[in-house]
Parts: sequence; C-alpha cells; structure tokens
Amino acid sequence: MSKKGTGFEVKLEQRQKWTSIAAVWAGGMICVPSLMIGGVLSGGGLSIAQMILSILIGYGLICAYMIMIGMQACDTGLPLAVMASGSLGTKGSRYIISIILAIACIGWFGIQSATCGSAFASMTASMMGTQATPASTAFWSVVWGVIMLVTACVGFKGLKWLNYVAVPLLVAVCLYGLIAGITKNGGGSAIASYAPETSSGLVFGISMVVASFALGGVISADYCRFAKNRGDVIKSSIVGVIPAGIFMLMTGALLSIVTGQYDISAVLSSLGVPFLGLVALVLATWTTNVTNAYSGGLALSNLLGLDESKFKITTGVAGAAGTVLAAAGLLNAFQGFLSLMSGMIPALAGVIIAEYWIAGRGKKEHFQIRDGFSGVGVTSYIVGALVGCITGGTFANFPALVAAAPFLNIPFFVGPVNGIVVSLVVYVVLDKIASAAKAGSSAAAAEE
Repeated sequence: MSKKGTGFEVKLEQRQKWTSIAAVWAGGMICVPSLMIGGVLSGGGLSIAQMILSILIGYGLICAYMIMIGMQACDTGLPLAVMASGSLGTKGSRYIISIILAIACIGWFGIQSATCGSAFASMTASMMGTQATPASTAFWSVVWGVIMLVTACVGFKGLKWLNYVAVPLLVAVCLYGLIAGITKNGGGSAIASYAPETSSGLVFGISMVVASFALGGVISADYCRFAKNRGDVIKSSIVGVIPAGIFMLMTGALLSIVTGQYDISAVLSSLGVPFLGLVALVLATWTTNVTNAYSGGLALSNLLGLDESKFKITTGVAGAAGTVLAAAGLLNAFQGFLSLMSGMIPALAGVIIAEYWIAGRGKKEHFQIRDGFSGVGVTSYIVGALVGCITGGTFANFPALVAAAPFLNIPFFVGPVNGIVVSLVVYVVLDKIASAAKAGSSAAAAEE
C-alpha cells in the first residue's frame, strides 16, 4: 500500500473471531424490512420454489461481492470510504459514497417510520372499530419519525439494551404468527394450495433480494477489516447472511400468503397478535432507525465537508427528510425504492473489485490511495449504475420519464449483476488505456 498511516488501519490486536462478525450480519438481517421484502416476493406472484431460488441466488450474489470487498478490507485493514479511494480517488469516494449512504439511510428511515405509523394507525382504528385512514397513517408516521429522530440526535443509552430485547422478540412474534396462521386460520391449506396465476419472475425476485442487502454487502469492508484472515471473511459472510436471510424472507412470504397482504403490522393484527406484534415491530424498527438517521447524518456531513461536531444538525436534516417521505406515503413506493438501491449500489462493488483484484492482482502492496477524482473509477461507476438501473427496471417507476426516453427502460437479465459486470469491465478497459497513455507520455518526456 503506497500510503501508510491513514489512521484507519485495524491493528492485529483488534482483530475479531469470525463468529462475532457473522453475528453482526445476522443481526442486520433480522429486521422488519426483511419481512416486508418476503411479502413483496409473494405479492409478485412468485411460487415458493421461485422465492427460495431467488433468495439463494440473490444472497449468493451479495455474498460473492461482499467477500471480495471484505477480503480486501481484511488485507488492508481499511474501511470502505478509505478503501474506495483507491478506485474513485479521495474526492470521488467521498462524494459518491456519501450520496449513496444518504439516499439509502434517509429512504430506509422513511420506510421504517411509515411502517410504525401504519401499525399504530391500524391498532388505534381497530380499538375504535374503524378503519385506518391515510391521514391517520401519515400522522402516526410523523409522530414516530420525530420520536426516533430525537433519540438519534440526543442519544439514548438504553437503546442497545432495547436491541437485545427487540431481535429475539421479533423472531418469537414471527414464529408465533406463522404457527398461528397455519394452525388457527387455515394457513396450512393456503400455503399448500398456493399457486399464483402470474409471476413477476425469477429476475424480479433476485433483484428484490439483492436490494434488501445491497448496501450491507458494499459496506462489509467496515466490519470485515476486523477479520483475522480471508477465510474468516468467507465464513462470516456466508454463515451470517444466508441462514438468517432465508428465515426472515420466507417467514415474511409465508405470513403474507396466509393473510393475503405484506404490510407486516396488518399481518400480525390479522393473526391475533396486534399488541405484542406492535411492540416487537416498534422496538425492532426503533433500534434500526436510529442508526439510519445517524448514518444518514454522517453521510450528509461528509458530503457537505462538515466535521462530526455538526452531526446533530445533519442527523436532524436526514431524519426530517425521511419523516416527510414517510408522511408522503413512501411505504407505497417501497418496491421502487428497492429497485433504486439494486441499481445504484452494486456497481460500486464492481469498481472496487476491478481495482484491487484485477488491476492490483489482489495484492496489498499494489493498493494505493489516489488523490482527488479518479476519472477512470468515477466514469466506470456512473456507467455501471446507469446500466444497472436501465436494465433492472428502476426507471419503470417513472412512466413519464420512460415515455419521453424509452431507452431508460430496457429489461435485460438481472440489473444488479449487469451493473457490477459493466462497471468492472469498463474500469479494466479505461485503466489499461490510461496506463498506456501515461507510459507513452513518460517515454516521450524521457526522449526529450
């Protein structure tokens, strides 16, 4: 590595057991959005076999690129933002990663606030014998968005202990709901007879699964840099992601098959566990959403060139933006948000992998941090992200835009895979051209 002493390198004594890192990934998988994505798969008309295959392929793809990025992080001991400067340049890394993190964190904050709002609106309406209205859902979305935002800004020391309660409770409630749905509400026959007439297809399923953890796969560097060796990166990624992912997504899918809807709050209410289910949902969402607001605030600080002392202001801005989106009905655009994530994020992995594993031949000593913007890296990422969005159907969520520019929606294969491959190939080609041009100019200068 050409530049020493960045101040981010993990020391030998800081390295952790692979099981500790795997636990981080498993904890990240056990959350409300995973249940919702499982519901999206069944709502898309996928058969149970297609759902299982989509989950295995989708998380297999994520594990493949998170292992490559994670092994680089393990080699160098660097977090994502510093590591990506090798392919994007210090400024390119700062702006691109900050924008991606800000969009992802603000979007997830809005979705989870809206999930809590929907749950409270349904519960209060049920108590009064009425139906939840869009106005009541928006009101409770704002209330819970503000509560979570205040917690993120002022801090809440008991939050980590809430997490210890929330994760097991959510798992227990999901299992109870699934068992209750099968034994008490004829859910077994509903699952046995489940045979959708139309299916959105395996490509749709894979794209949704990839979107569910696309960001986690890229930021794996921040955690895998603590691994003791490359083998531990592989074990922690596979064991931490795939089992928990299969459990949560299939639980969400089966719950939605039993009840006919994927709004998890409505699902739990219909299965007779409204209050306990609501408590589990709120606690699990609360602990996750505080992190979303805080991470989104840090991303905005980095993007605007502010130091961490201003995090309360930027966290407030990030959380407020997410709360506004929640009140505006972001939950109804959940599938579109997932499509955006699956188009934007994986292409970043392609650029990072190309720089270290192809151009640098996977050797730590070949890695170097580049100052400013790397035209090769930034161009490669933008091209890959556009291809991922165009072929993955991201722009299909904007009919007017596609009507004006039909080339923005050309479904082909799997959008996230296309984005990774294209960004990787473009980087390798442009890097060789740039290296050849540099060698030529150096030779010309020497002759003079």
